[in-house]
Amino acid sequence: MIVPAEVVAYDPRWPLWFAELRAGLARPLFGVPHRIEHVGSTAVPGLAAKPIIDLDIVVPSAELVPLAVERLVAAGYRHSGDLGIAGREAFELPADAERYHHLYVVVDGNDAFLDHVMLRDHLRRDAADRERYAARKLELAHLLTTDRAAYVAGKAALVQEMLARAGGSPAGGGPGRTAGAERSDG
Repeated sequence: MIVPAEVVAYDPRWPLWFAELRAGLARPLFGVPHRIEHVGSTAVPGLAAKPIIDLDIVVPSAELVPLAVERLVAAGYRHSGDLGIAGREAFELPADAERYHHLYVVVDGNDAFLDHVMLRDHLRRDAADRERYAARKLELAHLLTTDRAAYVAGKAALVQEMLARAGGSPAGGGPGRTAGAERSDG
């Protein structure tokens, strides 16, 4: 599957794609206490993004993370570890995935999860920051085909600033969605 390498205008189909992906995870996660949150830029109406749906599978305790990982691996996902962000387990897609997406398992209330939700909610509320973020992503979009790490790094300071205003992780510890990772939201 080809990774989308462009930033596009908001697409009202993104919440529908999230719902489809969430429904597809019901069977492998049956019996595992969880909820699934739509995070990342595609979860923010009006925000330009890469057409990649980010999903956080939120479990109530760290003890449930191995079970969730086991079930997702059995369903064809490949566990990729935390990709440099403590508290967030990432997955590569099954070979038969119909839609490209990012999938994470997080514990309810940990920094990685709170940063995802706080940034999403801040951008939903703050039109000026939503526009600033969209402009930065569009400015950096040319890097998506040559240097995704530079694309993520180019957004990092703005993301940290917005997270600080939203009450997320302090810049010293790095926000849960950008520090040390090449995969990030749209």
